[in-house]
Amino acid sequence: MSTTSTAFEKARAEDRAALVGYLPAGFPDVEASIAALRTMVAAGCDVIEIGLPYSDPVMDGPIIQAAAQQALDAGIRTTDVLRVVEAVAATGTPTLVMTYWNPVERYGVERFAQDLVDAGGAGLITPDLTPDYAPEWMAAADARDLDKVFLVSPSSTDERIALTTAASRGFVYATGIMGVTGTKQATAAGVAPLIARTKATTDLPVGVGVGVSSGAQAADLASYADGVIVGSAFVRTLLDHPGDRAAGLAALAALTEELAGGVRA
Repeated sequence: MSTTSTAFEKARAEDRAALVGYLPAGFPDVEASIAALRTMVAAGCDVIEIGLPYSDPVMDGPIIQAAAQQALDAGIRTTDVLRVVEAVAATGTPTLVMTYWNPVERYGVERFAQDLVDAGGAGLITPDLTPDYAPEWMAAADARDLDKVFLVSPSSTDERIALTTAASRGFVYATGIMGVTGTKQATAAGVAPLIARTKATTDLPVGVGVGVSSGAQAADLASYADGVIVGSAFVRTLLDHPGDRAAGLAALAALTEELAGGVRA
């Protein structure tokens, strides 16, 4: 059983959903991103997603794009991302990388998979890679017991959902809305049919992301999903405190506590 699955099982045993938190590596710089992610862990995140900043982020909305661009402008490299993974994974919290496929392919699939294992990473979330186009990644991941987190969306057919869940390990990422991150609010009523269709094909946990920003919303979604995934709201909190690291971390901790309370409500 992967460490990510263990985190979801622990949450289930406590009769709640897991809280999955996202920030891009290197925002606002490498060391500050480590401090921010560790703050999120201490304040209640069960699983961490670390974004690998990329210049053509088809799923990311303007908030995450702005943060990723700061990291890119500062010269973030894949090796820096792996350093962030190592620092966060050292807390004992399952730590995944969320990345578009091109940077992994350029780095080398086998090399990336091994370096991720060596850093203590749990696996990858790949928003622009589907299982039918991922044989090289799936082989590398299976050889190292890394999680393979693929996405399903409201527009996915039942056949596509079944194909996706069969190839996944760790959990399945259900996008709560159609569109990019940080632009719309997900609702339980809107995402419940997708969760039900996904759960009909797998025993894996199903996490819901895209459009989650408050404790009340997290509580609403947690009544349907096994995990609530939050990204843009965390990034926005740091963007709202430029140049004041202490205030940014305090606000980040407060938001994490609110969301952690939500999934426990």
